[in-house]
Amino acid sequence: MRLNHVANRLDARHFETVVDMLTGELGFITLRRTERSIWLRQPGTNVDLQFSRSDTMSRDGDKLRSQVSFLDDAPEAALTQLAAWLGARGVKAHVGSYSDREFYLDAPSAFVDFVIEAMLPALADYGIDGSSTFRSTGIDRKVVL
Repeated sequence: MRLNHVANRLDARHFETVVDMLTGELGFITLRRTERSIWLRQPGTNVDLQFSRSDTMSRDGDKLRSQVSFLDDAPEAALTQLAAWLGARGVKAHVGSYSDREFYLDAPSAFVDFVIEAMLPALADYGIDGSSTFRSTGIDRKVVL
């Protein structure tokens, strides 16, 4: 099996606002859309995001550990800009930090089960050679990352 997409939930009241932020501010393109969900991809990446509308009023108490993560040379500033963008559209958002190199954006009324993380690119330098071998139904396959 190969990873295709990751799915998270957005409050239905703010669904379109968050989609507008992702497409307008971060350059995502729409791959597919239904009445309840949207699949997005940021050009240059190979893992898609699916967001589904949610009517739940509760929020995951541990959602800071569930992130949609981005790399940026100035991660705190990038998230602060997105928080301001959301705030200008009536969605309260704040930026917090895991460390001096990893930050998160939460918009509690919009993000049901995740936060948006931004971190320095050096934190994603995992020292791999750009390819990986995996097994699927008993057959070895090489995938270029």
